[in-house]
Amino acid sequence: MHVIALQRNAAAAARNIGVEHLDVPYVAFADDDSWWASEALPKAVALLDRHTRIGLLAARVLVGPQQSLDPTCVEMASSPLFTHRTLPGPRVLGFIACGAVVRRSAFLEVGGFDERFGVGGEEALFSLNLTSAGWSLCYVDDIVAHHHPSKSRDPHRRRRVVTRNALWTSWLRHPAPELLKQTSAALTASARDPAARQGVFDAVAGLPGVLKERRSLSSPVRTDVRTLNVTSRGDVPIRR
Repeated sequence: MHVIALQRNAAAAARNIGVEHLDVPYVAFADDDSWWASEALPKAVALLDRHTRIGLLAARVLVGPQQSLDPTCVEMASSPLFTHRTLPGPRVLGFIACGAVVRRSAFLEVGGFDERFGVGGEEALFSLNLTSAGWSLCYVDDIVAHHHPSKSRDPHRRRRVVTRNALWTSWLRHPAPELLKQTSAALTASARDPAARQGVFDAVAGLPGVLKERRSLSSPVRTDVRTLNVTSRGDVPIRR
C-alpha cells in the first residue's frame, strides 16, 4: 500500500491525485466506510477490457448491515437513456463515487473531480464531462459494493452541499431550460429548508467563478439531460 499525504483537505478531488499516481488501466474508488464484494473487481476489469468506450462502471451499492439497495441504484437501473444492446448495463449520467470503477485514461482526460465541490453530489459534473468527451457510463447490477455510512453524518450540511453542487453543475453545463428548472426547484426548496437556503447562498457566492467556466454540452448530452428531466425527478441523478 502506498499512502500519499496531502497538505490540504482536497475532499473528493483527492481521488484525482491517487489516479494520477497510479500506473494501471482501471481504478476502483472506495471510501473509509465502503468496500467491494469479492468478485466485483475482476468482473469490472473483464467488462472494461471488452468495452473500450466505457469510461466508468457504476456498481450496485448495498447500504448498511441490512444491505439495502441505495436509492440512486434504483434510479440508475431504470435509466431512460438510450443504451446500445452491446453495453453491459443501462447508460447513466450519475453514479455513487464509492461504487465506481473508472478507466484511468478517461478520468484524466476530463480532469477528474472539481475540488470546489467537496463531498456531496460531486459525481454529477464529472458524469457530464465524461459523457461530453464521448465516454459511456454504465450501471452494472452484477458488480457490487458495500457502504456502511457513519451514523454521525450531519444531514443539514449534506443537504447544503448537495444543493450548492446541483446548482453549480446546472449553471456550468445545463442548457437554459434545464438550468432555470433546477434553479427554480432549489429556490422553492430553500423557502422551507434552511439547509437548502444556505446551499443557494453558497452557490450564488461562487457564481462569478462558475460563469467563467460555463460551457455548453454537446447536442447528444443535452438530449440525455432533457430525457432525465422528463422521466425522473427533474435533475441529473446524484447521491443524496
